[in-house]
Amino acid sequence: MTKVMKFGGGCLKDARSVGRAAAIVCSENPAPAVVVSAVSGVTDLLFAGINEAAKDEKAITGSVREIYDLHLGLVRRTVPDERRRKALVHGIDSRLRKVERLLHGVAYTGEVTPAVRSRILSYGERLAALIFAEVLAGRGVESLALESEKIGLVTDDNLENATVDLKLFKKRFGPMARALALKRVIPVITGFFGTTPEGKTATFGRNGTDYSAAVIAWGLRAGALEIWKDVEGFMSADPKLVKRAAVIDRLSYSEAAELSYFGARILHPRTLEPLAGMDISVRIKNLYDPEGPGTEISPGGYASRDVIKSITSNKQVAMLRIRGRGVGIKPGIIGEVGRRLGSAGVNIFSIITSQTCINLLVDRKDARKGYESLRAMAGGVIESVDLNEDVALIAAVGEGLLARKGLAARIFSAVSRANINIEMISTGASEVAAYFIVDREDTERTIRALHREFF
Repeated sequence: MTKVMKFGGGCLKDARSVGRAAAIVCSENPAPAVVVSAVSGVTDLLFAGINEAAKDEKAITGSVREIYDLHLGLVRRTVPDERRRKALVHGIDSRLRKVERLLHGVAYTGEVTPAVRSRILSYGERLAALIFAEVLAGRGVESLALESEKIGLVTDDNLENATVDLKLFKKRFGPMARALALKRVIPVITGFFGTTPEGKTATFGRNGTDYSAAVIAWGLRAGALEIWKDVEGFMSADPKLVKRAAVIDRLSYSEAAELSYFGARILHPRTLEPLAGMDISVRIKNLYDPEGPGTEISPGGYASRDVIKSITSNKQVAMLRIRGRGVGIKPGIIGEVGRRLGSAGVNIFSIITSQTCINLLVDRKDARKGYESLRAMAGGVIESVDLNEDVALIAAVGEGLLARKGLAARIFSAVSRANINIEMISTGASEVAAYFIVDREDTERTIRALHREFF
């Protein structure tokens, strides 16, 4: 199979979009492999069902019924053959009964373990794969719905931010991949989750189907990976903030990875990890403009005239500041900080140090937990620990950023002219990105000021 095609939830939100996606797949020759997200809104419904079940067991029936009705409505409008439709509805019903039993377990114990949550959330993709395979079959294309366990998508033990064991996956998936190629069957594979060696369901986080698709492209040694969404591709800025934001036609792996890491939600931040060292083209495509160029992401990069290709932001961050007159030179301090935050489950986005201060950028949802875990260190070399949740991260991304003289000055001059104060700056950590911290309420003004300067 020369191509893997991933369809996000926005491409599966109603009968019209499912029909469009199916038509695109059926037009491919040779046959591609397909990876699907849950139908739009279903993962949120499953999250809500888990939370409601933990509070009130009586809410379970309504939660499951809402998910069932959503899929049933989609099936009625996309599968005209009555016999096929009846078999498909039976498959949906049997899977949702498993969800219902899991939710009753949540209600009974009054707690939700990562294993149970991941298992429940995986059913959005399981149902979507079942439906999409049947829609393809109804168009005369031989297809097969495959759940991640069936293709050997083995992960580590991090159940809610898992990493695929590529070597083990290749060993288990290889024979199946060869069999599918010989049969000329289009596999419709569940995205978003895999399974640990012990058989527990492990998810890859929101937008994790992008990562699944990249892993499958790696396993198939595909020549191309298409990520189909309901947007044009990567933009020069968030079009909700900047009216003149334009689609970026080409990005390097590094540029796309940095944009995803720093807040652009077009692509899962880890999508390109499995493709390192491969000469595979990744293209973001718009379901509603299939002939449009989208954004091509390739291993090799190029520098545009003004270098900067996109400005992105992330408001879901917070800053932990560790103060002390010797924190920057005392051996072991940063290591201990990392160990404490790691034990508390807090990931560090970035770290900048001076002799008297260590600045840590962390996820906003984990900030309070991180603050409490570090406060116990105060009293010796560490004099105090501060938490600032009213910040935002701004990133300017472009190939050649470090090599272009005066570019950093131009970035910060544009921000200064808008009368915006920069609280923390980092350049050099990445060859293609410069980022800095501003007050949260200045986010939009900063993005617009930089976009005016470079675009």
